[in-house]
Amino acid sequence: MNEQEYSNGFDEILQMDIKQVPYNDTSYLEYTKLNKSRFNRWIKTGVLLQQNILQLKNINKQQNWVLITEHWCGDAAHIVPFIIKLAAINPLINLEIQLRDSNSEIENYLTNGGKSIPILIIRDENKKDIVVWGPRPKECQFLYLEMKKDNIELNEQKIQLQNWYNHDNGVSIQNEICALLPLA
Repeated sequence: MNEQEYSNGFDEILQMDIKQVPYNDTSYLEYTKLNKSRFNRWIKTGVLLQQNILQLKNINKQQNWVLITEHWCGDAAHIVPFIIKLAAINPLINLEIQLRDSNSEIENYLTNGGKSIPILIIRDENKKDIVVWGPRPKECQFLYLEMKKDNIELNEQKIQLQNWYNHDNGVSIQNEICALLPLA
């Protein structure tokens, strides 16, 4: 799916009369509603750094970006908008969004044996993987792992991660991805 189809997916999920798994669970429905708001906020207000824009404009060979995500994923609500913005800088970047639980490539990109998302796979013009990034920026992942190790309650984890993303303003996401890109 493309960016517009992904964006429209929030409303499609929220407007379904009969909710499909996992959205038949009200908590997933609430996550999706909250994530729609966060996604839209970052799409409207997220700013790319000039050095990253210049680097992306200098890409001179086709790249195929595959983003594996889900609408209910809290991290994705903060990350996906920046990946969409990065990919839009250069017409040589083709962005394909796959839903993790709907025939995606996630089984080939497990994180410590789990289906953590979002995952971004960047492929060259020959469809060979050149970058795999995710599921979170390094600093955020460290925070998450420390909270898990310390048995921090789930709601508190969510609050701390939300605060981290709000404070970071997408800087780590774009800097980490751009640092992994080939120079030419």
